[in-house]
Amino acid sequence: MTEATAAKAERIREQLRQFTGTAAYFQHPLNPLVVYTEGVQFLAEAAEAYWLIDAIASHFVRLHMAEAMRADERLQTLQFWRLEKLDSDVGFDAMISARADGDCEPFLVGYVGSTDFPLDSVDIWVGRDAEGRWVLYLPSEH
Repeated sequence: MTEATAAKAERIREQLRQFTGTAAYFQHPLNPLVVYTEGVQFLAEAAEAYWLIDAIASHFVRLHMAEAMRADERLQTLQFWRLEKLDSDVGFDAMISARADGDCEPFLVGYVGSTDFPLDSVDIWVGRDAEGRWVLYLPSEH
């Protein structure tokens, strides 16, 4: 990691700590059932990672997600997603995983071939709102 990337990552981490709630939701452009908070919007903009929102949102229209929710009812209300950077020698730059809670095995794992995402990892929680939409938010916004 270069000094510039490390400095950018530290600035983003510092600013992410300031998000403790949200006053507005942003509608995902491709999935009308997905919205995200100001904290997730900031993360996507600052880290140039709108692709991460797209990656998460894309799973909510896939059969494997419906099957996972039938198999584990906890997934119908709350999910814990994580992007983790990987060592460069494994063939992928990052891994995206999703869990029903922090102590269980992921129900979904995907790999990112190449990314310049500045943080080593980031957690995004996904919950259902009263309107039935999936809301992506930072843990600090819960």
